[in-house]
Amino acid sequence: MANSVTRPRLAVISSGGVSGDSRAEKTAAAAARAGWDVTLIGRSASTRRETHTRGGVTVIRVPVAADMQERSWARRTPRGPRARLAHWGLPDDRALARARSAHAAWVRERTALVGWLGGSPGDPANPAARVRAQALKGWVRLRRQAHQGRVRLYRMERARGAAAVPGPVGDWRADWPALLDWDLAFGPVIEEVGPDVIHAGGVTTIAVGARSAARLRARGLRTAWLYDAHEHVAGVLWPDRARASACPAVEEEFIGRADAVTATSGGLARLLQERYGLSRTPLTVGDAPVAQAARVARADRDGPSVRAVCGLEPEVPLLVHTGRIAPDRGLTTAVEALTELPGTHLALVFDGERGPELRAVLDSAARAGVRERVHVLPYVPQAQVPGYLASADLGLVCRRATPDGEVALPAKVGEYLHAGLPVVTTEVRAVRALVHRHGVGTVCPAGDAPALAEAVRDALEHRGALARNISAALLEELSWERQSAGLLELYATLAGLPTVPEDGSGHAARTGDDRPVLTPRDLPWPGTGKRERPRKADPEAGISVPDWRPVPPQGQPGQPRVRLGLGCANYAGQLSGFARAVCRARSDVAAEVTMHTTASPLTGYPANVRIPRGQLGGREVKLDRVNRVLGAYTHYLADAFTPAFGWLNGQHIEDDLPALRGAGIEVALLAHGSDVRDPERHMERYAHSLFHAAPEDVLAVLIRNSARNRRAAAESGLPLFATTPDLLDDLPGASWAPLVVDVEGWACERPVMERERPVVVHAPSRRWTKGTERVMPVLEELDRSGAIEFRLAEGLPWSVMRKLVKDADIVVDQFAIGTYGTFACEGMAAGKPVVAFTDERVHKAVGAVPPIVNATPDTLRTALESLLDDRALAARTGEESVAYVRTYHDGRYTAGVLDGFLS
Repeated sequence: MANSVTRPRLAVISSGGVSGDSRAEKTAAAAARAGWDVTLIGRSASTRRETHTRGGVTVIRVPVAADMQERSWARRTPRGPRARLAHWGLPDDRALARARSAHAAWVRERTALVGWLGGSPGDPANPAARVRAQALKGWVRLRRQAHQGRVRLYRMERARGAAAVPGPVGDWRADWPALLDWDLAFGPVIEEVGPDVIHAGGVTTIAVGARSAARLRARGLRTAWLYDAHEHVAGVLWPDRARASACPAVEEEFIGRADAVTATSGGLARLLQERYGLSRTPLTVGDAPVAQAARVARADRDGPSVRAVCGLEPEVPLLVHTGRIAPDRGLTTAVEALTELPGTHLALVFDGERGPELRAVLDSAARAGVRERVHVLPYVPQAQVPGYLASADLGLVCRRATPDGEVALPAKVGEYLHAGLPVVTTEVRAVRALVHRHGVGTVCPAGDAPALAEAVRDALEHRGALARNISAALLEELSWERQSAGLLELYATLAGLPTVPEDGSGHAARTGDDRPVLTPRDLPWPGTGKRERPRKADPEAGISVPDWRPVPPQGQPGQPRVRLGLGCANYAGQLSGFARAVCRARSDVAAEVTMHTTASPLTGYPANVRIPRGQLGGREVKLDRVNRVLGAYTHYLADAFTPAFGWLNGQHIEDDLPALRGAGIEVALLAHGSDVRDPERHMERYAHSLFHAAPEDVLAVLIRNSARNRRAAAESGLPLFATTPDLLDDLPGASWAPLVVDVEGWACERPVMERERPVVVHAPSRRWTKGTERVMPVLEELDRSGAIEFRLAEGLPWSVMRKLVKDADIVVDQFAIGTYGTFACEGMAAGKPVVAFTDERVHKAVGAVPPIVNATPDTLRTALESLLDDRALAARTGEESVAYVRTYHDGRYTAGVLDGFLS
């Protein structure tokens, strides 16, 4: 009798994130279509539980901690006197991270005190304080060295302990305790659902399924569980000895307790029965595409395609490989084969991080001189896979022979064939047999690049004949509809439900007690529904609405000649200003601003598309960006060297340039500041350079990143633009495209300097970047004396900041860069005198010297007192400031600079 009085309940467990586990998704959707109440349980990438409904399936993702793994590490790590000394106060890496933060906070506080005690350069006052400052400097230096030594000692002992940990002991609980962490995370969710049947997908969930079923039975529920074997676990090349020991051990402990076992191939089913002495041969349920969805996807001409993502013309030979990247997959051989296949490209469809395995393949391609012909592409929803792959020419199976690979037909083979692609495979037994039996591809030895190249040439030459051999009967055999029919009947048997023939109604037949009966049927792909585009601007959420001409949807008649994409930093709303400026200047331009957002209130600038940074690696975001950029834009302005396609090819625009060029899109690069500014040269030039105050770790990153950006810009051959004139020294060949502000929106009727205590505003985004700590004492002292009313604005939304500036009399900007930024432009647009440090040389070089009151931290007091003493001069400076920004920063000048690129 079912646990539910309405519909039988099924819990499908996947150790992955669900969205990339097509077998789990297809299983859940098939059961939901057949009348089951289905819960699909997977791992959350965040620290919280996530629940939603998709295609009639309740999807629950839960975070999986590493507590048992860390506990095991701690218990098995040697704890001698040396280890106790090295780990004193630092039991684990998280404690080390906290200690490093505490040390950094102490250093910042003491170095600030050094600055206050030391006074100003050239000021001989208070020699005792200077002596104290020098002593404090020495103390900070000693503490730094001690802290660094402690960190080194901790890490050395960590490495020594890792090397000393004994090998596998044969108990999966000790060898790979992560399996216990999965049980702790998933088990309570399964028991909360109370299913009639638990489907444990893969060896990593076998213990979860077995234990949860037993606990539910102890509560009096009739719960059965099924183990779905995905691989021959004893024959898999696991990444470490611990898993190589733990996985066969955990399978051996629990497989005999399962109420039923399924396997992905007949060979694997027979092997499991023999190895574990199972009373029945496991049911074979091959991992195959949904044929109905495949037909729809291949007919969809507007769907995504690998060829479009790669930016390749139809006549360019394109090979595709889908799935996991690992040493046994033979992809370095495929890369080597490209050297003998001129003009042929390889697309790697991969749903994962750019880890060491992928880097090894790409490094191999770089060494072979074929890196520009190797493309890394995101997954798409399974409903779209056949259409996605169909634009390629051949599908590759390059893997080396392994015990696991010999007994199973990879899921990618079915995907290739449903996409209409002939297969080029190495001599993996199951794939080789299918290719020879049906004549749908060519075969070559594993690890032999020349032989693989010859097999590819042969398949390309006879592609038409090979493709015609992909018969309807073969596709029906390799379809999820065929493979899942037996699985649905098995579920019914396990739940004690009778099975009856299909009643022709398109719904599950029902018995007299109104319980659904499971029957085979054509199964649609469990689509994710209409994929939402990244959120558009919402004025109610504090985000300004774009007011420029938007890029129309693809296919809409009357497309503008220039469709300009801008992305994706949008620092201080500059891309928004650029989009507004060029659309006002030219009627043939439409623009679309994409912005990577954070939780900061400073990211509320106008944008057409807003993508949270945490989602940039998601496959739906990557695919959406590819479709939009390659399908809609004619021009692309990349600011701050951010990538165009999410984190598809990497986290730098340089990684996306081959695809953009291949699609015929005109590209230009836009620099803003520290993305290209050379910190070392800047520190040599300016005594008060912001980089002198930068945290050591931040400075190292800035030096490395800016050097890469300058090199990428120089080697790109693309048009280069910079928003501040000082950057022209760092970016030879660039043009000054001035910062753009909404001059009318910042216009202010309030006269300046009429209050007895003028309001002075200073707004650092990060204090060290504007020299805040060096000027705060002056501003605070003037405030305490009653000369000014000082307002420090930090972390405020854009709309609040605008009100604050309009209410001010004087705007104090930066004293660490040598030029002015967006905040200074906004202050000038509001008619306020702005005080900042500017290098007149760089401004004279572009013929635009701003009416900014030039000051350093040492002369700030004098500059402010001059404005307080001569208020008429201050008011005139405000008026000149408005005229200056109208000339250079209302967008007209910038649109003129960009005109050549857009033409």
